[in-house]
Amino acid sequence: MTEALPKTYDPAGTEARWQAAWEQAGAFHPDPQAPGEPFSVVIPPPNVTGSLHMGHGFETALIDTIVRFQRLRGRNVLCLPGTDHASIAVQTILEKQIHAEGGSRDDLGRDAFLERAWSWKAESGGTIVGQLRRLGYSVDWQRERFTLDPGLSAAVAEAFVRLHEQGLIYRGEYLVNWCPASGSAVSDLEVETKEVDGHLWHFRYPLSGEPGADGTDHLVVATTRPETLLGDTGVAVHPGDPRYAALVGRSLTLPLVGRQIPIVADGHVDPAFGTGCVKVTPAHDPNDFAIGARHGLPLITVMAKDGTMNAAAGRFEGLDRFEARQAVVAAMEAEGFLVKVEPHRHSVPFSDRGKVPVEPLLSTQWFVQAEPLAARCREALDRAEPRFVPQRWEKVYRDWLTDIRDWCISRQLWWGHRIPAWFVVSETGGVITDATPYVVARDAAEAEAKAKAQYGAASRAAGRELQLEQDPDVLDTWFSSGLWPFSTLGWPDETSADLAAWYPTSVLVTGFDIIFFWVARMTMMAGAFTGQMPFRDVYIHGLVRDENNRKMSKSAGNGIDPLPLIERYGADALRFALVREVAGAGQDIRLDYDRASGSSGTVETARNFANKLWNATRFALMNLGGETPASLGGPLAAELESEDRWILSRLARTAEQAAELYGSYRLGEAAKLLYEFAWNDLCDQYIEWAKPRLAGEEAGVRTAARRVLATSLEALLVMLHPLMPHLTEELWHAVTGAEATRFLALQAWPQPEAAWLDERHEQAFQFGIEAVRALRNLRALSGVKPSERLPVGVHSGSPERREFLEVNQEKILRLVGGSALGLEPQPAAGQLLGIVDSDAQVSLSVPRQSLEALRSRLEKDLAKAEKEIKGLAGRLANPNFAGKAPPEVVDECRANLAEAEAQAALARGRLQGLG
Repeated sequence: MTEALPKTYDPAGTEARWQAAWEQAGAFHPDPQAPGEPFSVVIPPPNVTGSLHMGHGFETALIDTIVRFQRLRGRNVLCLPGTDHASIAVQTILEKQIHAEGGSRDDLGRDAFLERAWSWKAESGGTIVGQLRRLGYSVDWQRERFTLDPGLSAAVAEAFVRLHEQGLIYRGEYLVNWCPASGSAVSDLEVETKEVDGHLWHFRYPLSGEPGADGTDHLVVATTRPETLLGDTGVAVHPGDPRYAALVGRSLTLPLVGRQIPIVADGHVDPAFGTGCVKVTPAHDPNDFAIGARHGLPLITVMAKDGTMNAAAGRFEGLDRFEARQAVVAAMEAEGFLVKVEPHRHSVPFSDRGKVPVEPLLSTQWFVQAEPLAARCREALDRAEPRFVPQRWEKVYRDWLTDIRDWCISRQLWWGHRIPAWFVVSETGGVITDATPYVVARDAAEAEAKAKAQYGAASRAAGRELQLEQDPDVLDTWFSSGLWPFSTLGWPDETSADLAAWYPTSVLVTGFDIIFFWVARMTMMAGAFTGQMPFRDVYIHGLVRDENNRKMSKSAGNGIDPLPLIERYGADALRFALVREVAGAGQDIRLDYDRASGSSGTVETARNFANKLWNATRFALMNLGGETPASLGGPLAAELESEDRWILSRLARTAEQAAELYGSYRLGEAAKLLYEFAWNDLCDQYIEWAKPRLAGEEAGVRTAARRVLATSLEALLVMLHPLMPHLTEELWHAVTGAEATRFLALQAWPQPEAAWLDERHEQAFQFGIEAVRALRNLRALSGVKPSERLPVGVHSGSPERREFLEVNQEKILRLVGGSALGLEPQPAAGQLLGIVDSDAQVSLSVPRQSLEALRSRLEKDLAKAEKEIKGLAGRLANPNFAGKAPPEVVDECRANLAEAEAQAALARGRLQGLG
């Protein structure tokens, strides 16, 4: 027996109930040995510090739509959730807390700091997981992973050791991006370049010794960072620049410092920029570092890692870098070396996490040699592995893999994966220096064994006790998340059943903004450790933009919190609204939102759709007589009437099209297709045409309509389930009477009978729909009372159309309030006429007095419109108005004129139809 539904749909209660039921039953906890072709997704792990934002809501809706559809297809689906430990973000939060308490992390010490970090994670770190549950994510929460879980940490150590053994990880002193705010190196990909308004300072550098042959006694260099001149070790000019050819090899005296620095010729210099002379500070600029390496220039670091000037900066020691900039400029001006200052807009690299300008600094760090890893990925991409959707993002990915630098993977933090390297500090007096030997190992025991084998004999011979100290730094979080698609499945355990069943994964769903950060890192790691690309498809989605079509960001303060929208409209409505707005993969979507009221027209439309489904299902239950689709049985061909044949054909076509759209990631199109089928085909047409049969006395006719309605409604709920999972689960149980532990989420995709598909009948029935719509429009135009039944006509020269009309004339008369249906090829004179299409007209026999009243009303409407047209056209023709009035006033006048002209044309057409 089917169940009754409450009169009003309650999204909050419905959603909470089914989320709990799915999780309690382990509905989405798959067995790797279960039948069905494997399909897997490991979700992009949000930061453990995060809270739900609209980007999460959008991505969740896309991923969950994909995986729920694949379950309905009979796939053995794993959707694996997890979170990222977010080294810099967590450490920043904790250090702010400790600072507010009057301490520092150094006061606490590493062990106490990490204990506090794990406590914070236990108390606050799961916020976003709970919020993601609100969206109805059909993930396997029993397999939830955290990047610092023991298994994943072991995978990180294994990856580091293997890459080091292959010579792809090395340690050395190189110029890195240093973030003074977080006190750590950051990778190139964690740097955001911003355009800022600054200055270009021109300084005079005196020539050492005698002036040049042309009397030159100095060179002028320009810089945007005066504080770094204290570390200059040369000045470069272009080798082809005739202005300075005779000076190459000479020396300059560095102002404020007195150091002698050479003039070198280097092709990197642009002779057209500034004076064509470039100061070279190898320890503070990556381009200068390369010039210095080519010419053997020394590296002098004048800045400490906290952004203050060090002892090498002389009298400027201790100043903040920006304070030092002002002080250096003032000193250069006081000593006569400042030539001029120009406003200059230029690019400045900022730390994505620390939100301050990064400082290129020499630092001993760990690096991954990226090119060999990238080469494997390029070879795979030549075989379309992975496949990008849309394909245009493939070029972005390839370009990044083609122009790649070595990856700095060490971070000067405590929260994270500690680098699995142990320094033999007994060789360097108990301290870690650049010369301290080290061993790389999976754990401390292996490190001790390796160190004893390599250094034990020498230590004993020197009378020293072997002493090891683990590197204090941690790994870049992108290193561990680069392993995510396979470390979460059990790698490096090659016997893992999950790894065997679900790797490579099926699809990665992610934003275009982390193709560099994450997608390429995963493919490089997977190529190195599994020999396969980690996913078959990469579905790139766009951004959710605000009501003004701007990118949402914290700095702009224009983010839209999805939680209030969920509270107001329900998670299903939000999910459906977001997916339905997707015009195509990779396209941004605009969410209309009223900040004053907290309402969204887009989401409200989706909520109205949910109500429509709820009410249609309630109507169906009231007319199914307690029967279910199973108890009624499928539709029988001999019992079908026109509307039955039409809806079943539409159902068969929709099921085929929706499956193709879901399967090819055209999710927005699938949502639109099912919306149209549900609202227009099933609710507005089939139910209206079949109402008398559903409520009729004739058992056979009633049963046939019930069978078709039950079959169509159940199939619709299955097809809509990936988009609106909670609502459809509730309605499906009401319609089918299924026990509470049997879920729609685990049913099969509808398989309509091939014989139901009938394109010719669809066309004929669609003509009937259009004819009814045209007749209803005529009644509305005529002004007759709704209860007044009048003769109507549908006129077409097509025999097929006339046959359809003859068979269905009683239903058509009921739908349009007609007393008789005329089917002559041409309408008789004196009737109110309307057009269906180029081959058909409709007519309404209106009483003469009503016809004259209508004619009088239309004539008045036409006269009013023509008068308005004359006045508006005159205003626009007046140069004093068109040339002097505010543009918005003129535009409004033009819009009003266009509207008046349209109203006049409509009235003329209707009058012409009256004859």
